[in-house]
Amino acid sequence: MSKWIIRFPLNVLGWGLGLVGFAALILAAMIATPLERLPELTSISQSARAVDRSTMPPLSRFSARDGTELAYRHYPARGTTKGQIAIVVHGSSGSSVAVHALADALAARGIETYAPDLRGHGGSGSRGDIGFIGQLENDMADLVEQVRKSSAAAPLTLLGHSAGGGFALRVASSPIQDLFARTVLLAPYLGYDAPTNRPNSGGWAKADVPRLLGLVALGKLGIDCCEGLPTLAFAVPANSERILNASYSYRLMRNFATRDYRRDLAAAHHPVTLIAGAADELMLADKYADAVHAVVPAAEVRLVDGVDHMGIVGDPRGVAAVADYVANTRTGS
Repeated sequence: MSKWIIRFPLNVLGWGLGLVGFAALILAAMIATPLERLPELTSISQSARAVDRSTMPPLSRFSARDGTELAYRHYPARGTTKGQIAIVVHGSSGSSVAVHALADALAARGIETYAPDLRGHGGSGSRGDIGFIGQLENDMADLVEQVRKSSAAAPLTLLGHSAGGGFALRVASSPIQDLFARTVLLAPYLGYDAPTNRPNSGGWAKADVPRLLGLVALGKLGIDCCEGLPTLAFAVPANSERILNASYSYRLMRNFATRDYRRDLAAAHHPVTLIAGAADELMLADKYADAVHAVVPAAEVRLVDGVDHMGIVGDPRGVAAVADYVANTRTGS
């Protein structure tokens, strides 16, 4: 009897350690799966190349709170000023270069405009990665502080394209949302479970699901050692690493997105508008109204005929629709 009393807990301990070891092996195998490179999605790269960027201003820089120098482009208002400021956030993989046409059009309509290279993109930080989830919100607040050095009171409009639209919605529901009078989402990626998604975003992006699930599991255990690993690949052209991100780390993937688009929409205290091209090949544009109005029935959703995903920030029809809306619509309180 006494031997059983000693052996039983030792056996239970051994089984438990065996299960823990087995689970650790499974997690290690999941995290070790390599990220697949995607073939180029020409509808995106060709649309991007078609934009005239001969008037694009050079990069300027400011110091974020951690001392990192972050880049942005400044487009001074031209003509009759509207007394407004716009910050335009690019989409996944790219940089401020991708939103030049829209930023320039806003400036031409009298709106002081800034287009940042978000950390992990373009000229800001380590390409494809950030330090921690939530750092992009800190950087946005620091950019606004920089903007306010030259214009203390003009209302701010935050615009975001694609994944940048998801991030703009994240900001619109966050503790820093009162920095902005309104938010305009441009063909936004609303999250993996949104009804507006095409499979793999129409061929543009693909997640390493085993690694992603493994990192989520580690996060539940309070372990964040591997969040710098790449988990999301983009269909960028070959040999484009100098200007584009071929992948995102787990922490950048998580931060450059909504938390949950339904909760984010419900938590936004200032007006949110969504504008997309009706011919969007990455998103199901005709599903946007249902997705948004299920949470905020009064939110404005607009579709621009004949305009695709990149066209909403690059095609003259999409650019004019967005810039005219921002310039001619009251910002609210």
